[in-house]
Amino acid sequence: MPSQNRATLDRELKSIQDNLLRMGSLLDAAIQFSMQSLVTRNAALARQVVNDDAQINKLRFEIEEQCLDVIATQQPMATDLRVVVAAMNIVSDLERMADHAAGVAKIVVKMGDEPLLKPLIDLPRMAEACRDITRKALDAYVNHDVETASAMAKMDDVIDDFHQQIFRELLSFMIADPSTTSRALYLIFVSHNLERIGDRAVNIAERVIFMTVGEMKELSAGPDAPL
Repeated sequence: MPSQNRATLDRELKSIQDNLLRMGSLLDAAIQFSMQSLVTRNAALARQVVNDDAQINKLRFEIEEQCLDVIATQQPMATDLRVVVAAMNIVSDLERMADHAAGVAKIVVKMGDEPLLKPLIDLPRMAEACRDITRKALDAYVNHDVETASAMAKMDDVIDDFHQQIFRELLSFMIADPSTTSRALYLIFVSHNLERIGDRAVNIAERVIFMTVGEMKELSAGPDAPL
C-alpha cells in the first residue's frame, strides 16, 4: 500500500478508536450516574441517564458507518481488517452495556418514593467493579494487550459473585416476608443489569484478542475452565 494510502488508513483507524473511547467515556458516566441516582433516590438524575442513552446509540451508528466506509474505501487487509471488524463488535457491546445502565435508571424511576428494602452496600461496589472492568477492557483494546484482555473473565467472576450474593440475600427477604417481594425484585433487577455489563466487557476482551492475534476464543474463568 502506498505511504499516502497508509497514512489515510491510519488516520481513519485513529478516528474510529477515538470515537469508540468517547463512547466508553459516556458509558462510564452512565454507570456512575445510574447508581448514584439509586443511592440518592434521585429520579431526575435517573431520567437524565435514560435520555442520554440516545447520544450513545447515535454514536454507535456513526462508528459503524465509519468502519463500513473504511472497509469500502481503504480495503484493509489482515490486522487492519481485524481492527475494523473488532471495533464494529465492540461498539455494539458498549451500546448494550449503556442500555443496561439505562435499565438501572429506569428501575429508579419506577421505584419512586418507595423505601429501599435494605441499605445499599454491595450494589455500589458491584457498579464500581463494572466501571473498572470496562475501563480495563478498553485499555486492552487501545494497547492491543492480550494479557490484560485474558484476565477479564476473572474480573467478571467477581461481578458474578456480587450478583449471586445479592440475589440470595434478597430471596431470603422475600421468603421471610412476601410483602417485600416488589422492593426485593427492584434490587435484583438492578443487580442483573450490572451483571450483564460485566459479561459484555468480557465480550470486548474476546474481540481484543481476535484483533491482536487473530484467535477467536471464549474467555471463561468458571469451574470448568482450564487452569
